[in-house]
Amino acid sequence: MKILALETSAQTASAAIVAEGRILAEINITAGLTHSQTLIPAVNALFATSQLTLRDMDLLAVSHGPGSFTGIRIGIGAVKGMAQGAKKPCLGISTLEGIANNFRGLPGIVCPVMDARCKQVYTALFEGKDGGMERLWPDDALSIADLGQKLRELGKPVTLAGDGAELCFRELSEAVPGLTLAPVQLRLQRAACVGLAAADALENGASPIPAAELMPVYLRLPQAERELKKKLAQTKGKEPTT
Repeated sequence: MKILALETSAQTASAAIVAEGRILAEINITAGLTHSQTLIPAVNALFATSQLTLRDMDLLAVSHGPGSFTGIRIGIGAVKGMAQGAKKPCLGISTLEGIANNFRGLPGIVCPVMDARCKQVYTALFEGKDGGMERLWPDDALSIADLGQKLRELGKPVTLAGDGAELCFRELSEAVPGLTLAPVQLRLQRAACVGLAAADALENGASPIPAAELMPVYLRLPQAERELKKKLAQTKGKEPTT
């Protein structure tokens, strides 16, 4: 099975083709441009250099969150457009699971963390087993302090990965024994790992979905919606003026 995978949940725009547990081609771009500028050219270059086409793909996979609200929408929108036009099935993959799959085939516990601002992170926990990654914690939005408490209670060596790894390592390394920072080449999001995670999901019984059903998975409301809810709550709490 050939899978076209996209990853746009953070600063890196990434596209990859994976098949039968192998990475056939991958492009990663972290050049400061917007994903709307880089993603489709990357996909076109991927097909041109691999001598494959969208018709050759059996599945389109994308990181569906958590992460940047705008970035996630760009990735999902691109997959929806391609899948609808080519009549291909889709599968959404957790961004955190994709990060953890940088370590597939390696033993040990991995904690992917993405900076959610305001001293919060999106996080989960995985352990390398049998050539894949076994989920230990569900995706969640936590304060860095709460994450530190959970990792202390775990009492096992843990490797931090993701775009929030350096931040969490600075904040928690002294308080959490056995905490290590992943090397930079294994730290950030990659489309190839989204594709490999999608292949694992299919083997474990997940069902592909049509493009119309592909949706982002947010662990928090977008900032604009949070601010609107706060303003509405404050307005309701005020006494009417005369």
